[in-house]
Amino acid sequence: MISIKISSIKRSNLRILLALILISALNNFNAFGFQEQEINFTEYKGEVLDEASKKPLIFATLAVQESNITTVTNTEGQFSLKIPEEKMNSTVLISFLGYKTRLVPISQLNKKKNKIFLTISVTELAEINISAPKNAESLVRETLTKKGKNYFDDPTLMTAFYRETIKKRRKNVSLSEAVVNIYKTPYTSHRNDAVQLYKARKSTDYTKMDTVALKLQGGPFNALYIDIMKYPEFIFSNESLDDYTFSFDSSTRINNKLIYVINFKQKSSVQRPMYKGKLYIDQENKILTSAIYSLNITNKDDAARMFVRRKPRNAKVWPTEIAYRVDYREKNNKWYYGYSNVLLEFKINWDKKLFNSVYSMTCEMAVTDWEKNHIQSMPKAKERIKTSIILSDEAIGFSDPDFWGEYNIIEPEKSIESAIKKIQRQLKRSKNKSGTSTP
Repeated sequence: MISIKISSIKRSNLRILLALILISALNNFNAFGFQEQEINFTEYKGEVLDEASKKPLIFATLAVQESNITTVTNTEGQFSLKIPEEKMNSTVLISFLGYKTRLVPISQLNKKKNKIFLTISVTELAEINISAPKNAESLVRETLTKKGKNYFDDPTLMTAFYRETIKKRRKNVSLSEAVVNIYKTPYTSHRNDAVQLYKARKSTDYTKMDTVALKLQGGPFNALYIDIMKYPEFIFSNESLDDYTFSFDSSTRINNKLIYVINFKQKSSVQRPMYKGKLYIDQENKILTSAIYSLNITNKDDAARMFVRRKPRNAKVWPTEIAYRVDYREKNNKWYYGYSNVLLEFKINWDKKLFNSVYSMTCEMAVTDWEKNHIQSMPKAKERIKTSIILSDEAIGFSDPDFWGEYNIIEPEKSIESAIKKIQRQLKRSKNKSGTSTP
């Protein structure tokens, strides 16, 4: 069979890049001995909107006060938040970059169709002019050196939800979801984080795939290694910092904190594809709160050489978009990785074919709860997800509407909801044909 593989110029970048590989390269995944505990909870659904325009706010954060329970809105501004019974008297804090933070008592929420409106936060020019530093590059360098002071300095055990989708043009052809445990090492530690799979499900519609199939290599690690403050070498190594130009953009606010917005792009003298985007840095304490960036693929031939290791002789393959996002959250004046998103789009042009193939792959991961790992436990080697993992097909979980139980997930968008319903119908038909019950 034909295979197309993606590689990076730097060996270390292989961990965070996506791969096009053979359909036959399927690795089974397992849950590693966890036992579910029944927890009483109430689920609340709704959307977060701009008060003036009524437009959805994408990736807004909802956090339950006096707990570490959090979730984010999806690309349609919708959320699902599961709150344990013992936290029902708490308040939900809703925040979004550039908007005033809002507090909503849980007692005021409905179980469905909540509409939470946020208002834009106005930044005073005088405030910016007085405190603004002179040099954007120096501010970025200072921020990178302060990770030991500003980010978690204790081992932490995080629960996170991971979703991975593959589309052929606008049609979903593969959907994977998982709850994982992240054994997060301190930000000053040189040890990598470990990930342990708790629960997962996946389904792929091979009838919509070409002879070249797409798989996501690395699974949750693709999203985890976007944590710039933990893994700066993937974008801002000491050597590569000199290859960027940094400049100030308009400032903004989040959680009532003044945020500098720093633009960065590769210098014109640098020929190899590098990154460009925006860094959002807390003015007072020099903390990276968010980063949104993409790979410079102006020269598609250079970008193709960076990613495509092998390809069919009768096809041309190149990336058309490679984009990243990471958001951090605060707890007791310490910050930590909270959400990340990776988008990779490829175009495949076949010789002697009228139409080309366009695939987009998206993976996202959101930390939904965490606790201090006081005993500094780590999963055994055989229980860890490998960085080269490929989540394989396991569709039976889609037949269970309560599959995720009390675990918070990212509310599925309409297209993903449609895909899940289709998978459920297919499973039901398969069950009826076989005359046996689905496990």
